[in-house]
Order: sequence, then C-alpha cells, then structure tokens
Amino acid sequence: HPDKNKDPGAEDKFIQISKAYEILSNEEKRANFDRYGDAGESQSYSQHQHRQFHHFHEGFYFDESFFHFPFNSERRDTSDEKYLLHFSHYVNEIVPDSFKKPYLIKITSDWCFSCIHIEPVWKEVAQELEALGVGIGVVHAGYERRLAHHLGAHSTPSILGLINGKITFFHNAVIRENLRQFVENLLPANLVEKITDKNYIPFLSNWKKENKPHVLLFDHMPAVPLLYKLTAFAYRDYLSLGYVYVGLRGTEELSSQYNINVYTPTMMIFKEHIDRPADVVQARDMKKQLIDDFLSQNKFLMAARLTNQRLFQELCPVKKSHRQRKHCVVLLTGEGDKFAEAYEAFLTFAVANTKDTLKFVHIYNDRQPEFANTLLMDEEKYRGKSAVVILERRNNAGKIAYKTLEEAWQGSKEDNFILLDLLDQLRTDPGLLSSETVLADLNDELAPMFLIRWLYSMLDYISDCWDSLFHSNWREMMPLLSLLFSALFILFGTVIVQAFSDSSDTRDSPPSEKEETAAKTEKNDASFSKESNSRIPKKGFVEVTELTDINYNSNLVRLRPGHMNVVLILSNSTKTILLQKFALEVYTFTGSSSLHFSFLSLDKHREWLEYLLEFAQDAAPIPNQYDKHFLERDYTGYVLALNGHKKYFCLFKPHRSGDEGGTLGSCEDYDSSLHMEARGKSSCSPGSRSIKNKLHKLSFWMERLLEGSLQRFYIPSWPALD
Repeated sequence: HPDKNKDPGAEDKFIQISKAYEILSNEEKRANFDRYGDAGESQSYSQHQHRQFHHFHEGFYFDESFFHFPFNSERRDTSDEKYLLHFSHYVNEIVPDSFKKPYLIKITSDWCFSCIHIEPVWKEVAQELEALGVGIGVVHAGYERRLAHHLGAHSTPSILGLINGKITFFHNAVIRENLRQFVENLLPANLVEKITDKNYIPFLSNWKKENKPHVLLFDHMPAVPLLYKLTAFAYRDYLSLGYVYVGLRGTEELSSQYNINVYTPTMMIFKEHIDRPADVVQARDMKKQLIDDFLSQNKFLMAARLTNQRLFQELCPVKKSHRQRKHCVVLLTGEGDKFAEAYEAFLTFAVANTKDTLKFVHIYNDRQPEFANTLLMDEEKYRGKSAVVILERRNNAGKIAYKTLEEAWQGSKEDNFILLDLLDQLRTDPGLLSSETVLADLNDELAPMFLIRWLYSMLDYISDCWDSLFHSNWREMMPLLSLLFSALFILFGTVIVQAFSDSSDTRDSPPSEKEETAAKTEKNDASFSKESNSRIPKKGFVEVTELTDINYNSNLVRLRPGHMNVVLILSNSTKTILLQKFALEVYTFTGSSSLHFSFLSLDKHREWLEYLLEFAQDAAPIPNQYDKHFLERDYTGYVLALNGHKKYFCLFKPHRSGDEGGTLGSCEDYDSSLHMEARGKSSCSPGSRSIKNKLHKLSFWMERLLEGSLQRFYIPSWPALD
C-alpha cells in the first residue's frame, strides 16, 4: 500500500493488485483473461459488442452494455485506484487504524453524474488532508455492495467520516471548507489545551499524574491548526499537547522563559523536569513527517511508571533474538515523601545511562502488589523500602528472566556503582539473569471506573440516535422507532389504566338499599359467583391466621381487588371451640382463592370492632360507653367479611340458642380429619355446645356472601388496628 510502503513502485504495484482483484472477482472477466490475457479482454469486449449489435438487427434485442459511456468502471479515474477499499481490508485494517487517525471515505458508483460533479473538489481535498494525516478511502458501490451496505450508504455519491470505529455521514455542500470542517468536527474536543503564562506550570507539572511527557507547540496562528489536532489525536495515549499562540498578550513570560523565536513554529517536549525541555524542534514549515519523527522518539518519560500491561509490553518488549536483547531496570517503590529521595536518585541514574537496549521504569508496590510480590518474594529486607530489579521478557505469556539487587535501593553512590557494574556485566554475560518466573498482567491504574465508561457509552449512543433521527435512512430507523413507540404505548397505557382504576375507586360511595338492584349485585360479584362454582377444597385443613397490627395492611388494607377476608370474632376463653366450629363451617369454601380466613381477639381490639359496627345500621345495638354494661357486651361469634379494596363489610350475627334447638351442634359434628393451625381440645359440656351453636348456619351465610346477596356496610376508611 502506498501509505505504508514508501517505495516509488508501490503505487503501480497497488494498482496492479486492484486490477487483479477486479478480474478475479468477476467470473466473465476471469474467463476472458484465462482465454485471451490482458489484450484479449478488450478483444472479447469488442466481440461481445458485435454479437449484441448482430442481435439488434435480427431480433431488435440489446442490453445496456451496448451503451458504453466513458465514465464506466473500465475507464475509472486512476486517482481513486490507490484509495479503493474492500470489505476485508476495511474491517481488518481501516477500522483499527481509525483509532489513530480519522478517515474520509467516498462512496461512488458507475452511471453517477453527481459523482463526476464533485470529483474535482474531492481530489483537491483528499490530497490536502492526506498530507495532514487523514486517511482517505473510496468504496465502489457496484463492486463492493457488501461494504457499502455495511457502511449504511444507500445512495451515491456519499461521503462519511470514520473515527474510533464510529461512522458519521457528511450532509453539507461538497466544498473544500465544509469538508475540512467536517474532519475537524470528527475529532474529540479539548485534544489540545490552550496555554498561557497563567497555566503553563500546572500543565507541565501534570506529568506525574498522567504519566506522560507534555508537549508545547508555539505558533503564530490564532486557532490551533488541524495538523496539530490530528497529531494530538494520534499520540493521545502517549503525550499531552498544549498550544501557545505567541501573538496573544499573556504569553510573553512563557516565550522568554524558553527563549522562543516567535516567527518560527517551535515544538518542545518536557518530561520529568519542567524547567528545561527534554527535546526541541523548530521549522518554518512544520510537516507531518517531521512531527512524527520527533514525537515517536519521545513518547515516554525517562523513568516511566508502569500503569498497565500495554505500557509494560512497549517499554520492555519480548526478546526476538540474541542480538536484539532489551533489558528493563525496574524500581519497585512506594508513594509519598518517604520514597522521594530513592526515586530522584534512580531518575538521575536513568538520565545518565539510558540506551536503546536499556529502559528504566518504576512501579508502585501498593498499586501492583502481585507484580511486586512475584519479584521480591515478600522478603523482609525489602519491606517498606525500594528495590531495583533487572529483567528481560522471554515471551508474551509473562515469562521473564531477572535479577534483584541484593540490598534495598537507597540511591547512594554505592548503590549506583553496584547497579552500573551489573549492567556492564550484562553486556557480556546474559546468564547473569539467573532467576525465572511468570508475571501476571498488570492492573490498568488509569482506566476510568465502570460507571464513567457506561456513562460515556450512553452519551455516544444517544448522540448516534439523535444524529440518525435527522440524517439516517428511515429503513434503518424503523426497528428503533418501533421499539420506542411500543415502549411508550405500554407505559402510557399502564398509567391511564391505573388512573381510571383509582378514579373509579374514589367515586365508589355507599349505595342506598333501594338503589341496589339485583342486576348491579350480580355484576359487582361476578368473581365470587365464578369462585362458588369451583370451591373444591385444595387442602386438608383450614388456614386461619390472627389479624394483628403487623399483618393488618397486607391482610386487609392492601388486599387485592376481588379478594375478601372472612374474620371470626372470639375471646381467649372461646378461642379453641369457635375456631373448631368455624373451620367446620367454612371448610367447603377453602377452594376459593379469593377468600382468606382470619380471627380477631375481642380482648385486644374491642374498640376497632365497635367502630366498624357503628356503620352496620342497627345490625347490632351499640351501647353508650358510659353504660355500666359497656364492657360486658358479648361479640364473640360475630363474623365479618371484609373487602379491603372497596372498603365495605358484610356481617354475620351469632345464632341464638333458642332458635331451631333441634339443630344444635355437638362435639361429634367436628371432623377430626381437618388440621387447623389453631388447634385445641374441646369438651362436650352444655357451655361449649352453646358456644359452638353461635356459628350455626354460617355455611348458608357464606353461600349468600359468594352470591353477592348480603347487605353491605361501607366505611370511609379502615381504622388503625392498635
């Protein structure tokens, strides 16, 4: 590829390869090439035209190949040949490379008059931007339909930008200024920081936090040139760039501090020392090649900190051969003033002894504990101190050969002599690195938190959707719009149904006895009628729970619509007998999932019961609280069917012992096969028989409850159960 290979014949070779691919991908052209060769292809074409013209005379038949205009693929502009993209080339090379530089891609095709119209502007801009470092690509939609569809180009001509694997379409008029601005807008904001006398010291001092060299660009242009922005994007993982506009008031101190020639663009690199640059380059015409050569030699600090595995692999590459040995001198230290002196001594040694085959790095033990423990073996003499290790990576699996200085690194002259002597021995004796081990991958110290990465991803996704909403083809947007409207429909439908349900509940008021017709009753209690048809008990026992202040909300106040709680009123003395009789009477109704059974202690909650009975319209006379018999009134045996959702109840009054005496219950009436949670033993005394008789005919009352024919007593709200 001409961009990768600077050989003068690379462009011709690339054109030949492109033509070969074009022939091999077309069965007819391939057959003609096998039969006639290069010259035979045109000969075959003329024979094909003659056959079509012959058919035209005989049967008035011809196809569109009869009309062969000069802008067809056979005479495609050779300026686009070197930029042609194929699907595999795009996926495997262009997309990964878009994380280093943006790409400007044109989608073209045959029989495209608009493509011919924009061709002069495209040629000029492509040549200009390519010199600045922008990648250029051309996709022929006729031959690369798969790639064109993958890019989302449904018409020609189309121009799009590719950066960080993300595609953005160009929608303005095709002129030079718009295309340059489009490429500039593709780049992330704040790639290059504006530097003045007020902020240059904090900017340069940030090298320790970012673990990067910092670059100052001095130029007389008010706006940051596109070349510098593209450079900042390409080296953003290695360098931080700042721009100084020398014509601006407030940069005089900065210019005099570093003796800048204001008439010549200047680039300075600062590493660990901000008072003097580590390297400088000046040129009246700052070209991309010059900048790349300068920055590629200064991508790392003199003693960079290992913050991730990628940096470790770049600074300490794997040994490829005996002649290409590269060793790393690693300072394992800590953070804070306690270790500052040892680090400064190591940095001074690194500046004086750095070579192509020798790299100096340091690492914080507390941030990379696994790395430090593997090399130092957790020895006591290194605990709380700095140590120096010389290592050589043997393979990509983490295997290394290393040697650790026997004593902790203090930065003294003796330590310097010992380290220098070891490095001299290493030149002639590679076996000096006698220890071997396998290192795990380093932690990525500078990686953003998951929440921040997720937030950035969401912002990018929202930005893509917003851009697609106005510019993308509607065929691509239909699935997203369908999903969006479906979600909104479900959401608003749920809200509306809930709103109408709540409003209908608030409109419910206690109806008068005259207005309550049979038709309305059947409608309101349809669910109970359905339940009465399938009341076959599903269990061999009746589940009866006590209604207390703990379960009051769940068992009554927030009871689901259509459900009722049948509550038996009892006292401590009558609890066992009434529960047994209650279970016997309601057992046949336990198959209904809308009925729940509870009991309420009269001794604990008499006031709550009497408050409810006040709404029962003479169902039970309520005495005055100052009546001497106030606490003597017996409510045991009362049964209330409570509808928590609609706020009403039905009342069962105890059966009088004088009525239908022949039907009095007895102990033998109790079915011993029923196992209740509230079990107990009862006697066959006359007193217990009269207590049981209170619930006589409760089963008939339950039948009427399910039919919806019982009188209802409405209340404004459920009282608290204290």
